[in-house]
Amino acid sequence: MTHSVLLAEDDRPIRTALERALTLEGYQVTAVADGIQALAAAHRERPDVILLDVMMPGIDGLQVCQVLRAEQDRTPILMLTARVETADRIAGLDAGADDYVVKPFEVEEVFARLRALLRRTTTGAAGAEDGSGPAAAATGPDAAEEPGETAGGAETGGAYEARVADSGVVEAADLRIDGPSRRAWRGERELELTRTEFELLELLARNAGIVLDHSTIYDRIWGYDFGPGSKNLAVYVGYLRRKVDVPGSRPLIHTVRGVGYVLRED
Repeated sequence: MTHSVLLAEDDRPIRTALERALTLEGYQVTAVADGIQALAAAHRERPDVILLDVMMPGIDGLQVCQVLRAEQDRTPILMLTARVETADRIAGLDAGADDYVVKPFEVEEVFARLRALLRRTTTGAAGAEDGSGPAAAATGPDAAEEPGETAGGAETGGAYEARVADSGVVEAADLRIDGPSRRAWRGERELELTRTEFELLELLARNAGIVLDHSTIYDRIWGYDFGPGSKNLAVYVGYLRRKVDVPGSRPLIHTVRGVGYVLRED
């Protein structure tokens, strides 16, 4: 199946190189040079995935992303950024991006992340019908503890056990997550989540009380492992906490140092 990609990059050499590489990889590419053209092309072409540079003249990549999300356009967006600070990456997630690549980058990494986004889109649609998908319960060796570590003393019963209804609604603590409609609530407050944030929260909630290691989360959400030096997962978890564990509420998302993350009430 040929997927369509909208590439928005104002640097001509980078745009030309990426357009050629994507075409050779089998993608149908629409390449534009600024944010205004990107919005017009997104509305006209309805691409399968968008590759969006952050720093563009006029309307920048963050603004393009914000406009599309405000229009309820859920096309997967991979941001290209030369900014490496955590705050800058969080700004991209806040705008509604699904993933990002830091410049300079290897084109194979871009290909891998595009494949992961497209795979998540496909499995997410199927999972809404059959209850599977990237946030299905983690079982087997991937969910076990790492060598020399226990699974954080994880509890698997009582208040920490997820309740999954036939309708696909997952409940854990005071969270309620509706997989088919991709909506989530904490108590009476509905959470405004990006695609990645939703899938990460659903994965943690389905495995409430179980510590999921970094490799398991990367595999279930992104489809590949960024490696031990990556801070991608920490950035996404940190931003998810800002939306779920607001001041005055009991923290639900916990870090188990050297292992991974767990959703539970302490």
